[in-house]
Amino acid sequence: MTDTTDTTEKTKATRAIERTRVERYDPASIEPRWQARWDELGLHRTDLHEEGRPRFYLLTMYPYPSGDIHIGHWYITTPTDAIARFHRMHGENVFLPIGFDAFGLPAENAAIKNNINPRDWTMSNIANMRRQLRTMGATFDWDAEVVTADPSYYKWNQWLFLRFLEAGLAYRHKSAVDWCPNDGTLAREQVEGADRHCWRCGAKVEKRDLDQWYLRVTKYADELLDFGGLDWPDPIKTQQTNWIGRSEGGEIVFTTAPSDHHPGGEELRAFTTRPDTLFGATFMVLAPEHALVAPLTAPDRRAEVEAYVAQAANRTEIDRLSTDRDKTGLPIGADAINPVNGERIPIFVADYVLGGYGTGAIMAVPAHDERDFEFAMKFGLPIRRVVAAPGDEDAGLEGAYVAHAAGERLVNSGDYSGLSANEGGRRIVADLEKRGAGRPAVTYRLRDWLISRQRYWGTPIPVIHCPTDGIVPVPDEDLPVLLPDTVDYGGSGVNPLTRDEAFLNVTCPKCGGPAKRETDTMDTFIDSAWYWYRYLSPKKEDGPVDGDMVETWTPVEQYTGGAEHAVMHLLYAREFAKMMNEIGLIDHREPFRRLFNQGQILGLDGERMSKSRGNTVDPDDLVARYGADTIRLFLMFMGPWDQGGPWSPTGIGGVHRFLNRLWTVVLDEHGLEGGDPDAATLPAGESEADARTAVRNAAHRTLRGVTADYEAFHFNTMIAKLMELTNLLMRYRGTSVAGTAEWDESIRLALLMLAPAAPHITEELWSRRLAAAGEPWASIHTQSWPAVDPTAVVEETREVPIQVNGKLRDRVTVPTGISEIELDQIVLARDKVRAALDGREPAKIIHAGGGRLVNIVVR
Repeated sequence: MTDTTDTTEKTKATRAIERTRVERYDPASIEPRWQARWDELGLHRTDLHEEGRPRFYLLTMYPYPSGDIHIGHWYITTPTDAIARFHRMHGENVFLPIGFDAFGLPAENAAIKNNINPRDWTMSNIANMRRQLRTMGATFDWDAEVVTADPSYYKWNQWLFLRFLEAGLAYRHKSAVDWCPNDGTLAREQVEGADRHCWRCGAKVEKRDLDQWYLRVTKYADELLDFGGLDWPDPIKTQQTNWIGRSEGGEIVFTTAPSDHHPGGEELRAFTTRPDTLFGATFMVLAPEHALVAPLTAPDRRAEVEAYVAQAANRTEIDRLSTDRDKTGLPIGADAINPVNGERIPIFVADYVLGGYGTGAIMAVPAHDERDFEFAMKFGLPIRRVVAAPGDEDAGLEGAYVAHAAGERLVNSGDYSGLSANEGGRRIVADLEKRGAGRPAVTYRLRDWLISRQRYWGTPIPVIHCPTDGIVPVPDEDLPVLLPDTVDYGGSGVNPLTRDEAFLNVTCPKCGGPAKRETDTMDTFIDSAWYWYRYLSPKKEDGPVDGDMVETWTPVEQYTGGAEHAVMHLLYAREFAKMMNEIGLIDHREPFRRLFNQGQILGLDGERMSKSRGNTVDPDDLVARYGADTIRLFLMFMGPWDQGGPWSPTGIGGVHRFLNRLWTVVLDEHGLEGGDPDAATLPAGESEADARTAVRNAAHRTLRGVTADYEAFHFNTMIAKLMELTNLLMRYRGTSVAGTAEWDESIRLALLMLAPAAPHITEELWSRRLAAAGEPWASIHTQSWPAVDPTAVVEETREVPIQVNGKLRDRVTVPTGISEIELDQIVLARDKVRAALDGREPAKIIHAGGGRLVNIVVR
């Protein structure tokens, strides 16, 4: 038990004087003052070279400078700031940097619309967003800021590209790409919907053949499937695993049969995960993108096939693979030879086969594949069973047999009949390999990263095209390749770099002759693929990263951001770390140890908040009315952080009232407000000693729960616990408990617990308490996190009689320090109480004797 002191009774005259001294909570006067003070003291600047304290690199996804911070940004950022403050109070050296993902399409769209330079639009927005971010009271280390559109940053994008080019990790290749008329080239994951529209502007996407720059990320496909040592959400790991799409099987070499319109003999390579079913292949299907579709198509089929191929180009992969849509396809008028039995089988073109998966050709086994079965039934093609469970060898098929039953054997498979399915498949591939007609193979859905973009506002790709020497890298000493200061869009989305003669025409650094500069710029996901390393040395001029700092501070300990980045930014970041490791820049191959995905705040229309949709909520107005602390707490209190939900301002007032109650209970513990009684009394039957113990025990129980909630990012329940503690303190405010050692300890704990989430009001109240006690000022945010007193949280029990309208109905045993809310829940769930209530709602629940008796009043 803590030592206690009695509270000196005040005279009515003294109380009357003190009533005039109790100020109202005014966040507008408090918050800017403390933000300026923290900045002046450099309270949140991180000494990256400091030794002796545990390091904690906390990273949140940096924002795009769209013009204004909306409430969705607050939902991401303010809980992350609470995490940072919580870890600082645990004695850790926390690094929480901030920057801006400054290249991107919205800037170019704004430039075209308003006839301005996208740089001017972007930098103006950044200036405004810096101001807005500071109003949050977030503890960002602004000295570490990076802006990806600044040449001091994108110079190193170019330097990294050149190192990747030297290492064979970057290459140029002509390929069919997804093309948006407004945004140029798109990555595969940036094409959305069955109608194939641009993820950014919504325009219809088409296919074009262009020379493009790629990063060879498929090299790391197997390694990317290994999440060992990563504390990441399972849905993210599942999405990335599915996106990589590893499949084991065999590559089988079919040959085209001779016909009237071609001599045959071309190889058709088909990947299959079921080589055991090869004898059941009764037709082949080529993807519409397959290079042999055109040369193999018979003249009388050409017009229809070409129309079908054009139609398929307008469908997304998701739509083409959908099991809900009817399978479509056409015979092309050519046949293939099955290498295991010499059988001649027809070739079709169908869009359910993808050109980018496997070889773009499949051997169709309708008896053992649902898609092939549906296709064969539609076109009247043979269906031959070649795998069966024991006893089912002669059973008919009403649908595809795809089960893997124990003891399955090959049937109708020549010399391989009778072998187990697994053994038969292995032998078939081995025998084909001896003849040069097949081999074991692994294929992936993952493709190399297409980084070329045909637009101005991005990092210029640092190569020169020389008619004599071909592709020539820009020398390191000539980096960065700067974007022109003036830009002429010509009223369209066409890349203006292609028309800028001063940018385009250069001298070849190899031969000295006239040459052309590359006009493609890099995918902006390059910027976000390594920015956390640059935070550690943002002003470094002789390299992209500081090796010592990278070794000391990374991988990032905790990353927070949206799950919508699962197969874009989060996958690119992992790929980039492996590439940077490969060229010797970093000592690890995974960027983030722990990942947490917060939910999304949706607009009132139920859609994701974005400026382009016009459904954002401006937090500036809310801050002006309620203060930043109220908005921070409201966003944390509205539900589990990993779920998000539709925005609704309902409830903000309740959170604001909670802070007002806290303000009152801390500064006016004796009830010195107009209209207050001269003295409050303890509940009947409760001694002062019991009350003091109850208050202290409640504070330590709250501390135990709040600590666990911060660690688990359960901010909503953390705030609920602090609200409950504050309500308890309000009940004892003005009694003989107020001002005792137990009271002061409870107030101290309440402020420390709330400090990470509501930094301004807690700093103000903490400072006033220090001043009142004559102690020197020290920020609450430099204090240590308090320790739970185990003796204060021992769950002693007591028996509580339960009355309904004054008649004893039941008794229940509960922990001694249980709250009234918890006690009510237990009482109302009792069978005898429910029977006595008989469906009636309680009009009132009375807690007599400090909770020693509960009386439920019903009408």
